[in-house]
Amino acid sequence: MTRHPCRAPWRACASALLGLLLGLNGTGRPHAEDAPGTEVRLDELTVATTAGPRGVVPAYAGGQVAAGGRLGLLGNVEAAKSPFSVTSYTDGFIRDRQAATVSEALALDPSVRATQTTGAPFDSLYIRGFPSNEGISGETAFDGLYGIAPNFRVFADYAERIEVLKGPSAALSGIAPAGGVGGTINIVPKRAGEDLTRLTLDYGSRARGGGQIDIARRGGENREWGVRFVGSRHGGDSPFDHQSERTEVGALALDYQGERFRAWLYLITQGDRFDAPLRPFLLKAGIPVPKAPDGRRNLTQPWETYAADDRGGLLRLEYDLTPSLTLFGDVGGSQTELTRIFASAPTLTNLRGDTLTAPQFYGYESDRLTADGGVRAGFDTGFVHHALTVQASYYQEEIGRWLSPAGRSYRSNIYDPATVPALPIPVSLARPRFYDSTLAGLSIADTLSVLDERLLLTLGVRRQAVEARNYAVNVPTVTTRYDRSAVSPLVGVVLRATDAISVYGNYIEGLSRGEFAPAVAANVGTALAPYVAHQVEVGVKADWGSLTTTLAAFRITKPGGELGPGRIFAQTGETRVEGLELGAYGEVTPGLRALGGVTLLDGKLTRTAAAGNIGHTPIGVPRVQLNVGAEWDIPGAPGLTLDGAVIHTGRQFLDAANLQTVPAWTRLDLGARYATLVGGRRTVFRAGVQNATGARYWTGVASYGTFFQGAPRTYLLSMAVDL
Repeated sequence: MTRHPCRAPWRACASALLGLLLGLNGTGRPHAEDAPGTEVRLDELTVATTAGPRGVVPAYAGGQVAAGGRLGLLGNVEAAKSPFSVTSYTDGFIRDRQAATVSEALALDPSVRATQTTGAPFDSLYIRGFPSNEGISGETAFDGLYGIAPNFRVFADYAERIEVLKGPSAALSGIAPAGGVGGTINIVPKRAGEDLTRLTLDYGSRARGGGQIDIARRGGENREWGVRFVGSRHGGDSPFDHQSERTEVGALALDYQGERFRAWLYLITQGDRFDAPLRPFLLKAGIPVPKAPDGRRNLTQPWETYAADDRGGLLRLEYDLTPSLTLFGDVGGSQTELTRIFASAPTLTNLRGDTLTAPQFYGYESDRLTADGGVRAGFDTGFVHHALTVQASYYQEEIGRWLSPAGRSYRSNIYDPATVPALPIPVSLARPRFYDSTLAGLSIADTLSVLDERLLLTLGVRRQAVEARNYAVNVPTVTTRYDRSAVSPLVGVVLRATDAISVYGNYIEGLSRGEFAPAVAANVGTALAPYVAHQVEVGVKADWGSLTTTLAAFRITKPGGELGPGRIFAQTGETRVEGLELGAYGEVTPGLRALGGVTLLDGKLTRTAAAGNIGHTPIGVPRVQLNVGAEWDIPGAPGLTLDGAVIHTGRQFLDAANLQTVPAWTRLDLGARYATLVGGRRTVFRAGVQNATGARYWTGVASYGTFFQGAPRTYLLSMAVDL
């Protein structure tokens, strides 16, 4: 694989593109006549329309979430007509939260919990009680396809929507690269809609700041050509002791929207650098969980580092053979290069908070290629309307890595971290093959509707072939291989009892590639065989005009790997999670918006290597996840909005024996924004305080029993100007 040094990935593009972008209408500002029917809303600092860029579901009342989302090969579906639970967070919501990453943007989703905190170099989540984006990662989809988005941490700069499709989705989206079955996160990329030139400057605790430029233009006789460029650069000291971070993001979207032919091209580059990145902890067996330290305390040494570079691209094509028959095809891929020097998980050795840390060098690189193609057709058979999709897909990834031998370790304490001199750690430029796989699938799905779409039935099936090889540590010798195939069905039904109320149900299977043995396992890196998860879900969605409430009950059963005797990771377990989700979003009254809900989880180990653990709660699955967020436009103060959110997570277990417990925690976030005109230009000022009470807590537990400290009180400031 070719290596590239880290550069400011957006500078060269910005200077070259700026003249072209501004030249599409001859000025640096959008013309009013270019956007018929738009309405300037100072409180949102957006140009609000009913549609937005082509292919993007319009925002619902309140502007925080969209009125629907993508269901894999089924495409965009209105919430009221969807037999699945999907939430799509808007760009406006992401900016108002001042969320830098996907993980931060999903902090108010009651079905999602991050197992890491800010200050960590990756996003790792739980969705409906199951891990997502763990291990090799690469599990965030980009415009519906895996293998495009950055591998370990996805920044929100280029996201028009961040969608969460809850439940297994192999039949809809294909196998999740890291084996996740609780849900799929999809990035809907920014593309040119209304003309835009926006400059954002921001600053956060302690001394981290930067800026972003976001430019969009449409041109041509019928505005068929579009270009959008987003570039950002940030750096400085974080809220954590002796930690600094530098990030650079560049994203370019080109599109052509003809009468019958449409094309999109997306290019992404992302660089991420950490000094003293936060790491999760591993707790010694038989030791109770110590009290969480001050969130500012950082055990990682200043000489422990992390550097990752990601590049990705996607080309999408569509051609209408007839008004109801469309051919489509996509091809894309990505590369990731990573080097790091730190311990995967320092070990807590006693209740006093003493730790033992053994740093290692880790070099990683991946190449991913994805492609699909098919046909979408709409037709009638008698009084039944069909929306049929047939799709073939291909996904290939090759991963190389080198892990240094275990070397010297150092001792410290989470309450009083020690500073130690740099340890001698061997470094290598070699990246011997670690893992490769090929996933090939053929899918067909049909949504049948009658009675003016009052009753909708979705039937689908996907045949997925999985071929994979696993290699020895630091040696290109195959240790395990498999070549399997399976059929994954889906059934979904929606009954729209009235225009406002929809009742739905689904059964879907999630075929997953086998998990990797984690770093704490004796057989680290070993890939397990594929497995099938099952979900049954029923629910109701009620749209009260400007406020939507949802209620869903589900059961997901998943076989999987677990650490057994001798810390050997093997597929000897089965987990069942039953849940009840209650959510709400929209405008409660004019000027008062709500977003949030509660998820009640009942997780059980139904099969495990240790018979005594059967019936116990799975690692990392709390009983309660509560999120309550609100925004209030202050009467008599046009443009001024206050917001707040309460996030609560119940206790979680670190071990299958349920002997080590992470306590429940609650966090309060507060914020305000003020939108106005400065020199005739739309300007918004945002201020936020995360963890306003300074709570000390352990934030989340990974599936293999590691856990993170919560972030301290963190201040965020930003100013955005539409030029």
